[in-house]
Amino acid sequence: MSKILIIEDEVAIADLEKDYLELSNFEVTLESNGQDGMVTALKNDFDLIILDLMLPEVDGFEICKAIREEKNTPIIIISAKKDDIDKIRGLSLGADDYMTKPFSPSELVARVKAHLSRYERLTNVGQVKNSVIEIRDLKIDKTARRVWKAGIEKNFTSKEFDLLCFLVENPNHVFTKEELFKEIWKMDSVGDIATVTVHIKKLREKIENNTSNPQYIETIWGVGYRFKL
Repeated sequence: MSKILIIEDEVAIADLEKDYLELSNFEVTLESNGQDGMVTALKNDFDLIILDLMLPEVDGFEICKAIREEKNTPIIIISAKKDDIDKIRGLSLGADDYMTKPFSPSELVARVKAHLSRYERLTNVGQVKNSVIEIRDLKIDKTARRVWKAGIEKNFTSKEFDLLCFLVENPNHVFTKEELFKEIWKMDSVGDIATVTVHIKKLREKIENNTSNPQYIETIWGVGYRFKL
C-alpha cells in the first residue's frame, strides 16, 4: 500500500483529500503546519507528498526545497496561488506537479496515481532482481555472489561460492568427491579429490555453528557429501 503525506492547514480540504485517497487504497498521514510537515517528510519514507504552499511556521516553498535536497519523493503542490510565478518557483524547486484550488478530488487521485506510476517506472529502469536463496540463517545472493551467516557477511573464494551454490541447489542429493570436483573444477579428478575435502572444510568453517556436528553439509561416510535442508 502506497503511503501519502498531506501537508495542509485547511482541515476541510485535508480531510477531503484524505478520504478520496483512502478510498483508492492509499495510506494517508496528515500534518497541519509547515514545521511538523517538514520534519515528518524528512524523517519518514513516503511514496508521494501533497504540499500546500501557504502554511503556518514554514511555507511550502521551503519544505519543497528541503525535501528535494534529500529525497526524490514525488511532490504535488496544492495552492490557492494562481500566478505563474508561484507555479514556476514551485516547479523549479523540484515539485512534480502544481494544482490550484479549488480542484476536483478525483483529479487529485488521478494525478497521484500517474506520478506514482511514473516514479516506479523510472526507479525500476535497469534494475534486475537479485537471485537470493535463504535457508534457515544462511542467505546466498547468487547475483552479487555474497553470503551471510546469521546476518554476518562471510567472504568466499570463487570456487567456495560455486561449490556452496551447487550443493544448495541440489539438496539431499549425495555427491561423491569425484562428482563435485568434476562439476566445480570442470575436469576429471585424476587423484586430486583432496581439493574437494579442503573446500568442504572451509565451507563448514564459514556456515556451520559447530563444524564437528554440521547442520548443513553432511558427510556420508564412504560415499561423499550432501546438503541437508
